[in-house]
Amino acid sequence: MTDIADIMRTSAVIPVLVIDDAAAARPLAEALVAGGLRVLEVTLRTPAALDAIRAMKQVPGAIVGAGTVVNTDQFAEVMDAGAEFIVSPGLTERLAEPIIASGVPFLPGIASAGDIMRGLDLGLTHFKFFPAETSGGLKALKALAAPFHHCRFCPTGGITEATAPEWLGFAPVLCVGGSWVTPKGASMAEVETLARGASGLRSN
Repeated sequence: MTDIADIMRTSAVIPVLVIDDAAAARPLAEALVAGGLRVLEVTLRTPAALDAIRAMKQVPGAIVGAGTVVNTDQFAEVMDAGAEFIVSPGLTERLAEPIIASGVPFLPGIASAGDIMRGLDLGLTHFKFFPAETSGGLKALKALAAPFHHCRFCPTGGITEATAPEWLGFAPVLCVGGSWVTPKGASMAEVETLARGASGLRSN
């Protein structure tokens, strides 16, 4: 799968994963995939992240990407670990240009019209709206999306199981990012149940 739009349409919810123990990565991926969530974003917020990406890649059906990529050194590291897509919290030319040149699917973060215009200049049309709730929520995204009718979004940040359906009901939103499917202390059976519920949420 080489197109970010296809990846975004695969699951209504992309789990945003902060993994402290690489040994837990594969069972977690298995539970999420079993629940119907195949697209997994492993954030580079812990020392275990790269090993977690490698472990999750072994799970049949999983599409494993790297999140919180903020510089070109990290981009090189996650590519070496086998990341299948890249997510960044913001958008800079210095980071975006080598990612775009590599052909790997890329979902950069935006929070303003200027961010989106910078992305359009780079040939990008699919973005992460981040941090979604503290950037004005759905009302703000609707206002931002209006002048950029051909752009599509994955809101992430503060979205919950209760609020996800409203976000997904807005046509330019292809999916949402969420951490509620992997609460701390949850068993793998509980994660699978939460994933199944999340996978039942469909965007327009």
